Amino acid sequence: MTTIQPVLATPRLQLLPAHIGLARPMLDYQVRNRQHFAAWDPKPGDMFFTELYWTMQLRQQALSWEQGRGARFLLTRPEQPRQIIGTVSLSNIVRGVFQAAHLGYGIDHSLQGQGLMHEAVSEIIRFAFDDLRLHRLQANYQPHNQRSAALLQRLGFVEEGLARDYLYINGAWRDHVLTSLTNPQFDPARMLA
Repeated sequence: MTTIQPVLATPRLQLLPAHIGLARPMLDYQVRNRQHFAAWDPKPGDMFFTELYWTMQLRQQALSWEQGRGARFLLTRPEQPRQIIGTVSLSNIVRGVFQAAHLGYGIDHSLQGQGLMHEAVSEIIRFAFDDLRLHRLQANYQPHNQRSAALLQRLGFVEEGLARDYLYINGAWRDHVLTSLTNPQFDPARMLA
C-alpha cells in the first residue's frame, strides 16, 4: 500500500482522505444528519458532537491508513470542497489468506436518491480491488434498511445470511444482513502480505 492515501474522484464527487483539517466540516456533517443516522449508528457519546472528537477521530483514521488497516474517505462536491456530504470507508483490512475489508458508507439525508452513494461506492470498490488488491469486500446492513439493500444489490454484492444480534446500535442489539463482493480479477501472485 502507498504511504499517502490518494484523493479519488468521480464525475460529481471528490473523495478526500480523512485529515484533521476537515474536523469542523465533519462535525457539521454529523450535526446536520444527527436524526438521520440515529437508526444506523451506535448511540453517540458525550463528546461526539464536538470538533475535538472529530479531530481525534480523523487523526486515528489517518493513522489506520498508514498502518494498512483502513481507508476513510470524506465525500465533497468539487464546487464545495469544505462541505462534507458523505463518507465511505474500508475498515478491518486483513491481508494474508483473507485479503478482505469491511465496507461502510453514509450520505447526507438531503442528498439521498440522487445516485451519489452508488457513484462513491463504485469508485471505492475499484480502488479496493485495483489499487489495494483486495479479494473480498463485506458490507452489512439492518434488514429494514431498504436503501442499503438496493445499493448493494445494484453493485453486485451477494447476500450471505442473517447475523442475529450482530451490532449494538441505538440502544439495542440489531440483526444485520451479511453481504460480500469478490474481485473476479484477483491475482494471488500479487497478494500483499
